[in-house]
Amino acid sequence: MVRGLLKHLTSRSLSIAGKWQQQQLRRLNIHEYQGAELMSKYGVNVPKGVAVGSVDEVKKVIESVFPNQSELVVKSQVLAGGRGLGTFKNGLKGGVHIVKADQVEELAGKMLGQILVTKQTGAEGKIVSKVYLCEKLSLVNEMYFAITLDRKSSGPLIIACAKGGTSIEDLAEKFPDMIVKVPIDVFKGITDEDAAKVVDGLAPKGADRNSSIEQVKKLYNLFCETDCTLLEINPLAETADNQLVAADAKLNFDDNAAFRQKEIFALRDPTQEDPREVAAAKADLNYIGLDGEIGCMVNGAGLAMSTMDIIKLHGGTPANFLDVGGNASEGQVVEAFKILTSDDKVKAILVNIFGGIMKCDVIASGIVNAAKQVQLKVPVVVRLEGTNVDQGKRILKESGMTLITAEDLDDAAKKAVEAISK
Repeated sequence: MVRGLLKHLTSRSLSIAGKWQQQQLRRLNIHEYQGAELMSKYGVNVPKGVAVGSVDEVKKVIESVFPNQSELVVKSQVLAGGRGLGTFKNGLKGGVHIVKADQVEELAGKMLGQILVTKQTGAEGKIVSKVYLCEKLSLVNEMYFAITLDRKSSGPLIIACAKGGTSIEDLAEKFPDMIVKVPIDVFKGITDEDAAKVVDGLAPKGADRNSSIEQVKKLYNLFCETDCTLLEINPLAETADNQLVAADAKLNFDDNAAFRQKEIFALRDPTQEDPREVAAAKADLNYIGLDGEIGCMVNGAGLAMSTMDIIKLHGGTPANFLDVGGNASEGQVVEAFKILTSDDKVKAILVNIFGGIMKCDVIASGIVNAAKQVQLKVPVVVRLEGTNVDQGKRILKESGMTLITAEDLDDAAKKAVEAISK
């Protein structure tokens, strides 16, 4: 679960027309079972576990992997925190259970293919396509461990707490002195002294100090070598045989590193993502879904931000951030319209193009072709300016489409807000 503490340390806000909204960052998020497999490759201690995607697999896995286990932990796999306190839409309470081995098959059947709603999924919830079957460990101590990127120190920051398994943000608020933060010099890498400070912050009760230091260093190496933006373990547990074990894991990765982390990015689960953002990524469009009513298609991130601000200034709410870039093709413009019109909340569309590298006639042709492929049931406001603007306006005029034209951005925003008020 992405904890509030980490949000406080690293959050960046996007000011959309005077209303502060949490910025949605483009970072790959992988499932817990995938994170455990990755950590295991780096020598980090993790519980024995297997992910299954069907009830038929459950019985086979129990017989082959857990033949002597009387109890198992069954964890639903969704890319959202709060699973343990979540509720399935079929009525099942909790996305994480410890049950007798002979009850696992029945429980998995109630989870697989079902929608789990947690405090982070929103009311729509997320589908559970896999459950993670893990050995039940005898835990004597639970701690908190995370590595994230810190603007203040311009490098990785390791966060440790002697208490874990519960809300770290509440603990940080009540007992701030229990939170230990160790910045790492990105050029020197983690030293034994750095790792020792982290272990002192974790304060394990019986685990060997040197072994614990090595585990911290392995986690740091994983963070750096795989281009992580977040590595969070809650709890980092201490077992009865004095081992540190990553009993849970959340890992995020920098999308800019996809070209050199192909194996990791192949783990992406598009079923857990906003389908509009998935479609936009395939079309090489920069799209972030919001909750407003006016769909925006703009070229350039700065102009897109300004467009959203002015929409809000005139009493509207933007439904998205959509930057088609400076060299979008006609086909990309068509895809952009498909994405905008797929959002049921969109009551009007505002196209704001200032043509420099992006030519207005290309945008205009894309709009016309999109109208042929998509039934435009909402008003479309178009403001074009710049390269080939006369050709673009002529294409739109000759198309016979019912469009609302605007002279400038302020005029366009006013007309878009007026269009949804009618």
